[in-house]
Amino acid sequence: MNSVKERMVPDMRRRSVLRAAAALMAAPALAGGVAGAGTVAERRGASAGGSEGKGSLDLPLLTRRRTLGSGRFSMEVSALGFGAMGANYNRGVSPDRNAMIRLLRQAAEHGVTLFDTAQAYGPLTNEELVGEALAPYRGKVAISTKFGHRIVNGVYQAGKLDSRPENIRRVAEASLKRLKVDAIELFYQHRFDPEVPVEDVAGTVGDLIREGKVRRFGLCEVGPETIRRAHAEQPVTAVQSEYHLMWREPEKDIFPVLEELGIGFVPYSPLNRGLLGGDMTPYTRFDSGNDNRDTLPRFAPEALAKNLMIVEILNRFGRPRGITGAQVALGWLLRRDWIVPIPGTTSLSHLEENIRAVSLAVRSEEWKELEDALAGVTIVGERYPLEQQRQIWKN
Repeated sequence: MNSVKERMVPDMRRRSVLRAAAALMAAPALAGGVAGAGTVAERRGASAGGSEGKGSLDLPLLTRRRTLGSGRFSMEVSALGFGAMGANYNRGVSPDRNAMIRLLRQAAEHGVTLFDTAQAYGPLTNEELVGEALAPYRGKVAISTKFGHRIVNGVYQAGKLDSRPENIRRVAEASLKRLKVDAIELFYQHRFDPEVPVEDVAGTVGDLIREGKVRRFGLCEVGPETIRRAHAEQPVTAVQSEYHLMWREPEKDIFPVLEELGIGFVPYSPLNRGLLGGDMTPYTRFDSGNDNRDTLPRFAPEALAKNLMIVEILNRFGRPRGITGAQVALGWLLRRDWIVPIPGTTSLSHLEENIRAVSLAVRSEEWKELEDALAGVTIVGERYPLEQQRQIWKN
């Protein structure tokens, strides 16, 4: 275990330098709040000749766009989104609320247009945070949220699902208020509910779309037949699932269906909850009381120590090319133009690092070299404990 830790040091130093530099550049602008909220489009136009421009912080401006879905319910968004869950839920000690509001606004200022949250995150408080942070950007960004978990009086009911039509409607009305929007841009079923036919779920969201309260429908962690059945009732814009270099199962059964039906894909936890970013060691523990990694088998101490070998391979691939392991992991995902990853972060320097990953110049044969190096790595531990595993990948 010591040798793994020692080999990680150079890249961790690199990331420390990134953090320090970004903090120095960010201080004046972060104090400025939402000043310049309307200038993103102007800066984007000024940089139309290149893949990225420069904002007021001399940070990269994300100009590349992708389309999720097809036809009437397609959705053009930035090539990289922002997963907001970890801003105040399930990722350790939460930063100051005002600091997270400033960070979300910095993401919007620098070209991120897709922000992801859910009723279950908090519960409710993550939607409130995202709604407050992005209120100045209404019409400039898209917020996706989710329904389907049972929440009673603001308390999450562990293991309980609820996608009954009446509950979907209640969640939609409450989410609209918390998010401070007139319509939910993309409304996902968070987990498949075996008690409610997916046709009823899709039909209810379709009714909300016709009423103008929702614009598009999405699904999370479902199998191919569920996707087909739902899509026949109400076209699905995107499917969201965990997907990264340590979990590639969607490639087998899900990707062919998405390509056939013209549905986009939004991988959550694209850096495997921070592990692929290179900031963990064999001695990292998740004991803050607000960190679900403490319950995930792949992050148990003995599993984590072995799984860090994949970080060593990413670093070895990235160093000669001048890119970090996190950028390698994101760049690998971005090879398919119908995929929009949603990495989350509480750090301005990591936001910069993530945005720069969109513009990597890595050839297909080089990605094959990376995959060959990873082929010999055995991932230790399941991705979810048994109770949560039962709620995913339903056909």
